[in-house]
Amino acid sequence: MLSKFLLKSKHQILPTLFTLGLAIFLLLIPNPYHQALYDQTERVAAKVLSVENSEIRQSGIIQTGEQTCIVMLQSGRFKGQQFEGTNLLMGKLEFDKIYVPGDKVFCVIDYDTTGIKHINLIDHYRLNLELVLVVIFGLTLVAFAGPVGVRAILSFVVTVLMIWKILIPSFLIGYNPIVIALFVVILLTIAIISMVYGFDKKALAAILGSTLGTVLTATLSVVFVNLFKIHGAVMSYSESLLYSGYQHLHLTNIFIASIFIASSGALMDVAVDITSAVNELIEKNPSLSRKEAILSGMTVGRAIMGTMTTTLLLAYSGGYIALLMVFMAQGTPIVNILNLKYVSSEILHTLIGSFGLITVAPFTALTSGFLLTSHREDSGI
Repeated sequence: MLSKFLLKSKHQILPTLFTLGLAIFLLLIPNPYHQALYDQTERVAAKVLSVENSEIRQSGIIQTGEQTCIVMLQSGRFKGQQFEGTNLLMGKLEFDKIYVPGDKVFCVIDYDTTGIKHINLIDHYRLNLELVLVVIFGLTLVAFAGPVGVRAILSFVVTVLMIWKILIPSFLIGYNPIVIALFVVILLTIAIISMVYGFDKKALAAILGSTLGTVLTATLSVVFVNLFKIHGAVMSYSESLLYSGYQHLHLTNIFIASIFIASSGALMDVAVDITSAVNELIEKNPSLSRKEAILSGMTVGRAIMGTMTTTLLLAYSGGYIALLMVFMAQGTPIVNILNLKYVSSEILHTLIGSFGLITVAPFTALTSGFLLTSHREDSGI
């Protein structure tokens, strides 16, 4: 038992080192979008000492105008000093915030050689709470899963870095979003699944199954987004991106890429589940034929499909609860709702992602059945 564990750990060292090296490489990539206008600014935490609300205008539940706050800076070169900051209210509940004495706020300071020129109160300070949540999550994961938890955290970090350092900058430069997204997803699939199994036939079977599902999902995304005539501007903040000087971007291709990126994690999960199940069956019953292994993988896949498709539906619809409530409150006919561009785009997300899940199961059953029994079939067992 101990020798088997050591052998398994040895097989996972190389993919772990590969993923760790990838993470370090991504960290060292400089940000190509650093802007000089932020050079003489500082981002710090501050405590609100007092507020002045006389310039705030109330209209129903909407507030406009500005709130003046006296804040004490808690970090940075001006730490301990008190200054007056402005909180601008735009009349939008999703962006506006009202401060009270004692609040901790996130500030952006504009300064020059003479000192502070202006302080903009961005929002309530949450970075410390986010850090606490990340630490608790990491400790819980490691305590429950041990070394697997450490590798899971590394996978999470690499995924974030790949999105921030490769995917997003490549999209902004104007590279083909579909090609870039496929490259990123496949690279992440190789790195993440290899850390689960090591570089062996189980990893290859799961990687092939997941990749085939991703390619099929990408193909369906291209076909049906064009058939549905959905413009990529349905994505939140996409118009703001165009107005920021990026009119050259192909928003529809970015929307297509977002569809199969969103489902890629679930595809990996299904591929690993089926590969593990087939491998366990083969180890427990070495006489299992290739056909029986494939059929067993199909059976496991059918069981998984019952919940995974619902998982995608709940994940995608959760972000549109308020919109659905508006439709119901206004008595909008269901045919009108289903035909709206925003709703149709979410239907595409859900159904194409679900179709990828449905097909990744037989793909992985085939790849794991062929690869994991190949040594026995070749030897005549």
